[in-house]
Amino acid sequence: MKMQNNDTKDEGLKGNEKIEEAIFALQQEPSQELLAHTLTVIRRRMKEEGQLILAVEPSVAEQLKIQAVKTADGKKWWSAFTSFEEELKGSDSVMSTFLTAIEPLFQSAVQENEIEGIILNPWDRTIMLDKTLLRLILGESGK
Repeated sequence: MKMQNNDTKDEGLKGNEKIEEAIFALQQEPSQELLAHTLTVIRRRMKEEGQLILAVEPSVAEQLKIQAVKTADGKKWWSAFTSFEEELKGSDSVMSTFLTAIEPLFQSAVQENEIEGIILNPWDRTIMLDKTLLRLILGESGK
C-alpha cells in the first residue's frame, strides 16, 4: 500500500513534488531549457519557504554534522531529499534526518569549502546542484 495521502506529509514538504516532476522531466530530456525550468521550480519552493530533508551524521556532539556523500571523482556533496519517499528509495540503513528550510541550507552549502554542492535525491530523481547553480537559485549573480 502506497501512502500518497497529503495528510501524511510535513507542511514544509508539500509542493516538493513539483521539484521531483521538474527533475524527472530534465532526466528524460536533458536541455538548458529544462535545467532552467528545474532551477526556477526549486527557487519558487525556496521562496514559498519550502523545506528539504537533510541527512545528518549520527553524532553524540551537540552540533549536527551534515552527511556528505562522495562521488566517483572523489568530490564531496551534501545530500538532501524532497520527500521521505525519495529518502527511503536507496538507503540501506536508517539515516538520521531533519527538516531544514531550503534557503539557509543553500546559503550554507555555498559557504562550505569541504563540499562541491548539494545532491538532491541521490537515489532517483537526482540533480547535482554545484555552487554555481546554488548561487543562481539564491539569486546571487556574479559572486
